[in-house]
Amino acid sequence: MGAARDSNVLRPPVSIIRSGFFARQQRLPLGREIFYNQAMQRLSLLRQEVVGSADPKQAKALARFFKTGIGEYGERDVFLGLTVPQARVIAQRYGDLGFADIARLLRSKFHEERLIALLILVEQFGREDEKTQEKIFHFYLGHTAFVNNWDLVDLSAPKIVGAFLLQGTSRRGSKNMATRRSRKILWKLVASKNLWERRISIVATMSFVRVGQFADTLALCEKLLYDTHDLIHKAVGWMLREVGKKDVSTLERFLKKNAARMPRTMLRYAIERFPEAVRRKYLEIVRFDRDPSTRSLRRLGYGGQVGMTKRSGST
Repeated sequence: MGAARDSNVLRPPVSIIRSGFFARQQRLPLGREIFYNQAMQRLSLLRQEVVGSADPKQAKALARFFKTGIGEYGERDVFLGLTVPQARVIAQRYGDLGFADIARLLRSKFHEERLIALLILVEQFGREDEKTQEKIFHFYLGHTAFVNNWDLVDLSAPKIVGAFLLQGTSRRGSKNMATRRSRKILWKLVASKNLWERRISIVATMSFVRVGQFADTLALCEKLLYDTHDLIHKAVGWMLREVGKKDVSTLERFLKKNAARMPRTMLRYAIERFPEAVRRKYLEIVRFDRDPSTRSLRRLGYGGQVGMTKRSGST
């Protein structure tokens, strides 16, 4: 009887294995070492597929594009040369990986393995129940140190952080009353010294913009007006442009208030869909000095005073 029981443990139904049931268990009863080995084999197979799809020529191009040189934002990131569609195919094939294996992928030196880990999380978030989605949300926030390039942020933050915060399904008390989830985490992220956490904070709000919720996006954009990094300028401008797609008057009100304080790249991104004559008008606007320590309205360069200057093509 013991042998038969062990046999059953060693040969679970294929449908159960594929469902990811065992991968999601924190503790397995009998034979857990067997299933652990199976999970490690799955991870090994995934990595073999990644290496087998490598393209050295494309890897060099990606390393240049994502600024992996010393002192650049992607310093020491290592590329294998996979395309995003290739990464998606692999992520779908291994979509049942558990958190432990996903964490191992996230810690990889290879950019594409981290990308695949995040695409798996996105895929799992989209199909799982609310309880598991919350676990994925917290797991993601606990691993932001490895979400460390703009493509990794942009392909995951709206579909995990934004999607979770958008849901108004948390319950309060016995009255079963739906309440909106707190979005305070975005304000913690936007104040981070970590470039990628700041980008997560603003790009996550894409989910809000798509359903016509602009308040958090606009408030975060205003918070980031004085950020010094070009990748934040681009992200803020992008989100403002998305707001304009939904409601151009909302974007125009924001620009009326803030255009003179916006970095040129941010402004260009925000007004990209405007008619050329309107874009030119915004680009010729008088600019307030952007240094937070000298935000007066005195003129810069006129009588040695500090404050405003005509835009001349640089931020």
